[in-house]
Amino acid sequence: MLDNFNLAGRTAVVTGARRGIGGAIAVALAEAGADVIGVSAAMPEDGADIGAAVRAAGRTFTAIRCDFSDRDAVQGLADRLAQQPIDILFNNAGTIERAPAAEHSDELWDRVIEINLSAQFVLTRAIGGAMCQRGHGKIVFTASLLSFQGGITVPGYAASKGGIAQLTKAFANEWASRGVNVNAIAPGYIATDNTEALRHDETRSRAILERIPAGRWGQPEDFAGPAVFLASSASDYMHGSILTVDGGWMGR
Repeated sequence: MLDNFNLAGRTAVVTGARRGIGGAIAVALAEAGADVIGVSAAMPEDGADIGAAVRAAGRTFTAIRCDFSDRDAVQGLADRLAQQPIDILFNNAGTIERAPAAEHSDELWDRVIEINLSAQFVLTRAIGGAMCQRGHGKIVFTASLLSFQGGITVPGYAASKGGIAQLTKAFANEWASRGVNVNAIAPGYIATDNTEALRHDETRSRAILERIPAGRWGQPEDFAGPAVFLASSASDYMHGSILTVDGGWMGR
């Protein structure tokens, strides 16, 4: 059974891999045997702590910088990576902008949609298309609880993550028969940069914790197991699924 989770000999691309959930996923994939290409807008040449952890696991780490708000840069990255034998793609790069809906500017909306949704489509279209030609591949998007709910003061983010849920299903419907699995992980409330404002708001933080059955904020390391599962042959019959990693939030 454990052989089903072995990623030896595979190459994984992880976007948003400099820290947080993406960093934890990159390290987990390496520990399961995959070489990692880590992409981030501010990725150091050596990958910093994440690169070191991947190499400590005996795997290679290739660092790439890309501004996901720049469509031309994303297209260039997509074209470059589509020429390589990528086995696993984790679309994790993302951002969030907080402002009440009536004050949520076009600039905020456009930036969030470009980074969280359009860039993911462009990258997946190219790399996933190459996977289809080879007849195998694993693609995983980072969705959100706001793929299911509307949230508060984050309309652009909610729209982008709702779109990611539908994009996951759309790609899966076309590519399942071609040997490519497309699924998503929906994080709950995780202790990362994106939730720093919430964690420092005593009222909101207390209300959130009171609803989470597990009684705690999630940690990036909570995604290691789910990530390896969706990247491995253990999930070969999963297509278009959104796996919640939320401490029980959605079941409450």
